[in-house]
Amino acid sequence: MSTVSTALTDSAIMLRRNVKHNLRNPVTVFQAVLFPIVIMFMFVKVLGGGFSVGGDYIDYATPGLLVMAISYGLGATATAVNSDMTKGVINRFKVMDVSRGSVLTGHVVITTLRCLVACAGIIATAFAMGYDTDAGASHWLGAIGLLVLLSFAAGWLTIALGLAAKTAESAGMGTVPLIMLPFLSSAFVPADTMGVGVRQFAQYQPFTPIIEALRGLLEGAPQTGDTLAAIAWCLGFALVGYVWAVATFKKRA
Repeated sequence: MSTVSTALTDSAIMLRRNVKHNLRNPVTVFQAVLFPIVIMFMFVKVLGGGFSVGGDYIDYATPGLLVMAISYGLGATATAVNSDMTKGVINRFKVMDVSRGSVLTGHVVITTLRCLVACAGIIATAFAMGYDTDAGASHWLGAIGLLVLLSFAAGWLTIALGLAAKTAESAGMGTVPLIMLPFLSSAFVPADTMGVGVRQFAQYQPFTPIIEALRGLLEGAPQTGDTLAAIAWCLGFALVGYVWAVATFKKRA
């Protein structure tokens, strides 16, 4: 069997392993899939009436909630990766002659899939709450592609954080900035309505162009500048995460 086919087979096995672990852990499923929907209800139904965004609040908030749905599921990935490193699981795989890269690939794929399931839940809930969009098929494809890219990039960055952490608890804490950044962006209110200092941070942090790119695509009026900036940030996340994760994995495994 070739090296490539062996790696693909091992990656599929690692993916199946991670799927089973997720299904057996209801806390992970709630945190990654259901909790973002709870946050959506809170912001739209409880707080949404207090925000002036020039239209229906559900239409404005949905892109930001999609990004938040991705960030909320990352803690489980960091914890799982760190547990594999600190509890001797990787050493067992080495004895079994399992492709070491397949361990990381399995975590990346399950993270991406879990994020996309959470996004699907947000979109379905948004339509149930009256979400209206002028996006055509090409705009939806672009939005889905951006969500896939962001999920993939966030997955690699989270895996790197999990590998670098000393304990599973610190690995989970390492993802807190990724969870908090959407709150300090244009996800829930326009950045230009914020106070001095916070406004500048919101305008130049990475999640704002990603959210604005999604907002433009879902409104059927994508902005080239926001879209290019969003893609650039996602590719940057993916590159940094991949290089950092591979380097740390080779050092510790």
